[in-house]
Amino acid sequence: MSHLDNTPSTPGKFKMEKSPYVHNRLRWHSSLAKLTCWSFMFLGLILIFFFRSPSSNPLPQDPSRRSLRTYNWGGPVWEKRVRSSARIRSRNGNGISVLVTGAAGFVGTHVSAALKRRGDGVLGLDNFNDYYDPSLKRARQALLERSGVFIVEGDINDSGLLRKLLEVVAFTHVMHLAAQAGVRYAMENPASYVHSNIAGFVSLLEICKSANPQPAIVWASSSSVYGLNTKVPFSERDTTDQPASLYAATKKAGEEIAHTYNHIYGLSLTGLRFFTVYGPWGRPDMAYFFFTRDILKGKSISIFEAANHGTVARDFTYIDDIVKGCLGALDTAEKSTGSGGKKKGPAQLRVYNLGNTSPVPVSDLVSILERLLKVNAKRSIMKLPRNGDVQFTHANISLAQRELGYKPETDLQTGLKKFVRWYLSYYSGGKKAAG
Repeated sequence: MSHLDNTPSTPGKFKMEKSPYVHNRLRWHSSLAKLTCWSFMFLGLILIFFFRSPSSNPLPQDPSRRSLRTYNWGGPVWEKRVRSSARIRSRNGNGISVLVTGAAGFVGTHVSAALKRRGDGVLGLDNFNDYYDPSLKRARQALLERSGVFIVEGDINDSGLLRKLLEVVAFTHVMHLAAQAGVRYAMENPASYVHSNIAGFVSLLEICKSANPQPAIVWASSSSVYGLNTKVPFSERDTTDQPASLYAATKKAGEEIAHTYNHIYGLSLTGLRFFTVYGPWGRPDMAYFFFTRDILKGKSISIFEAANHGTVARDFTYIDDIVKGCLGALDTAEKSTGSGGKKKGPAQLRVYNLGNTSPVPVSDLVSILERLLKVNAKRSIMKLPRNGDVQFTHANISLAQRELGYKPETDLQTGLKKFVRWYLSYYSGGKKAAG
């Protein structure tokens, strides 16, 4: 059982000769067309960011998710806390020092706690935005502080802060989990995705490539990069140039940007494609979470189905299994080969799927929750909206098994049981609002 589970808290015919020359030209034109398409897509995302940034077109309902806040940081006391939190305390002396961005997030909290338990140095960074209830993030922060993890409040787009952190501590690794999550919200606030998932990632890479020594970077991509026309199960070798949502496009952009920084600057980079992570201390915007809330409140829940009554299924992956994959990626990450922005040799570049390999229909998820909560759900069957959500996800994890020793062990029934136990404790029997 997870160490955090029991913690109480608050996508004209013509004829031609079949010559190799013609075929080669066609292949070249096809590659050029794809490159041009991606270039225009990236350019469009950047334009969205600049024209919808707070300075030119602020949206009053959520300025904190796009603006770069000013936080209080620096000074002797602050630096002392940073160094203390990042100090390696492993008994064998072989620990690593890790900067975890998005440390107050769901995965960030669990990864930070696991690293700290085994004696690694851990420093968190989070901007505590209000995409979902910030009080849940503050509760996670308190949980980590009790275990000795200090979370610096700041934005990954704040290059001055990032530079300072890498000056105070010579981090061996960065676990980059800070991102704007959610497929559907991207239709409401696309600029926040460009701000966090693209601009923020570039900001982090810029600072890390100039550091001496450069840290190895492990970052969270997403199963959403597998968009249209993807084979099942999803393999890292599959083509992922047709993202189904803006969120997926920003994550795909991150993988391409990582390739660039690895190639030019020698940064060691490992991308992890997470598949529907769930568990205690989870995100309230995830289906299993708000299904639990609404079932307890007697509210109707919407269960989506695809065209022709097709089943919608997800490769639900329990948080403890994801954490093991994250730690495996960190432990097998090779050192970056650059120094001060100059590449000295080829550097490691990897991408792995971290899933459970057992897709479960969403309707079965609801049935399990009904049994655990001892309450019948009021089900409302609806057509899957055209917002970028895909009908199913299914991870091929053979590469992660072979190279990271990754082996998911928690089935959905067991994992949801642990989540429900935490939920009932944290929300006092469902009486407290879930954000």
